[in-house]
Amino acid sequence: MSHPVSSEELARRYERCRRLLQQYAPDAGGMLVVSRINIYYLTGTLGWGLVWLPLEGEPVLMLRKGLERAAMESPLRHVVPFKSYKEVAALCAECGSPLTPVIAVDKNGFSWTMAEMLQSRLSSIRFASCDAVLAQARAVKSAWELGVLRRCGALHAAVLDEALPARMRPGMNEQEIARLYVEAVFACGGNGMLRMSAHGEENFFGYASAGTSGIYPTYYNGPLGCKGMCPAIPFMGDAERVWERGAPLSIDMGFNAEGYNTDRTQVYWSGPTASIPEEVRRAHAVCVEVFERTAAELKPGAVPAKLWEQACALVEREGQTEGFMGLGRNKVPFLGHGIGLTVDETPVFAKGFAAPLEEGMVVAIEPKIGIPGIGMVGLEHTLEITASGSRSLTGTETGLIGID
Repeated sequence: MSHPVSSEELARRYERCRRLLQQYAPDAGGMLVVSRINIYYLTGTLGWGLVWLPLEGEPVLMLRKGLERAAMESPLRHVVPFKSYKEVAALCAECGSPLTPVIAVDKNGFSWTMAEMLQSRLSSIRFASCDAVLAQARAVKSAWELGVLRRCGALHAAVLDEALPARMRPGMNEQEIARLYVEAVFACGGNGMLRMSAHGEENFFGYASAGTSGIYPTYYNGPLGCKGMCPAIPFMGDAERVWERGAPLSIDMGFNAEGYNTDRTQVYWSGPTASIPEEVRRAHAVCVEVFERTAAELKPGAVPAKLWEQACALVEREGQTEGFMGLGRNKVPFLGHGIGLTVDETPVFAKGFAAPLEEGMVVAIEPKIGIPGIGMVGLEHTLEITASGSRSLTGTETGLIGID
């Protein structure tokens, strides 16, 4: 079996992580990582255990299970079994990469119980955080990652622009439409798995919201409403909610290829576009203007917080503040987010995010406006930030698509 992530690709990731570690945790001599998606990022295998990346020396992957699989998937030289945190120091020393007096850990990946256990087993070590290191490292994609994301985005566009409009019709319920989307994803080679970074956040493809379902109250950190399949699974769509004529249908569903995600929202109208009410047209047109102006500013050096402020100012001038990014308590205070191995990555286009954008970042920009009694309009595309600007990975459609 060939290695999907090469040793050269991993070496570039290590170099970036080590440089960022000296910036964010200068006392730490390395990173000890437990979250599985970050273990994948650092090793090429979705291992269950720990990976130690020292500032100097080779990384060590310690697994509770799956040594044989890791040997097939990861180019790492040191892949060893372990059962207890008390073995970690000895295992790393035996591999020639001993632990250091100060270690940075991905605190967001450890439960309180796991953290207390680790501290008790490595009582002589002081712990810092490497969460910002990993977030910033993963925010800038390599050429290899960008290749995967471009393929992912092209397939995503084909599903929303071609496959889904050809099969769905007014009169279907939300769950039926969501299933059509899922079938189209798998039919074209998508993997289906969407992962989230935020603690406790979950996702299952996303949301198909017909009419006022688009402004249904939600728990998740996003503007689009959706009742979902049931209270325990508030995703996909409601089997009892029919997409009626003269109503919007908002599809906010992700696409995964080779572990990487793109995000896009497309709004359809049940009927010819000529039948769309002026109130809906106006609100959507504001979303398109916000998107296009923001996309034009997505260049290295741009500040996410300023782009959020500019979007809010534009929406206020157009008199659409009430519904922008949700209605009432369902509003969310951001315009977009980074995306890659998880849907919710750095950077975030919101107040306080002052770190400048960099070439190679991939972001999802999603201006939306909720309209009382009607639903949600707007759009979302995933964009790659290049040296000269941005380009959409998920197609170029910005309008409402009419479905008769």
